[in-house]
Amino acid sequence: MDASIAAILGAAIGAVGGLGGGLLTVRAQLRTVAAQHRADEKRWLADVRRGTYTDFVTCTKQLSNAIWKASDSLHGDEAPEAWEDSFRSVHDAWTQFSAASAAVTMAGPHAVSAAAEELRRSMRNWEMLTGSWIRASVGQGIGQLEHYDERFMAAFEAKRPLEEAFQLAARRALGTEGDAVTTG
Repeated sequence: MDASIAAILGAAIGAVGGLGGGLLTVRAQLRTVAAQHRADEKRWLADVRRGTYTDFVTCTKQLSNAIWKASDSLHGDEAPEAWEDSFRSVHDAWTQFSAASAAVTMAGPHAVSAAAEELRRSMRNWEMLTGSWIRASVGQGIGQLEHYDERFMAAFEAKRPLEEAFQLAARRALGTEGDAVTTG
């Protein structure tokens, strides 16, 4: 083999090696870009879920607050007009809560959606009971109706473990299960 063939062979081997090294570099860069994209997508989803879950908890507390204010109004010396105002406040809070519940269902995952749905049903029961109590009180002119008061407290107690279950499911979905959160 003469020197010119050796030079051509050497150049060809060098070119193939360079091309192979370049392809390996491009492949490694594509993997890095794909891994970064997956990490960004995961972070984005966690941020969306965190915001959605926070809104849901906030709306749960706002609905609970409106329901308790209605109960206080029914136990107080307020006139039926105040009870009707409470009815509207509870309904408005329910509307916000219901929308937040739907958002959680869309954000998922399934375990969180299922826990939110259980809490939504319980809150709906409590909200409907409060509305029935207000309507009965307006009709009778008396806010303190023992039958409703007992059912009201039972509905309150029923929703408490469901709030905790939702928060636990949300913490698991966000990977923050070790962080303690209390309900009220």
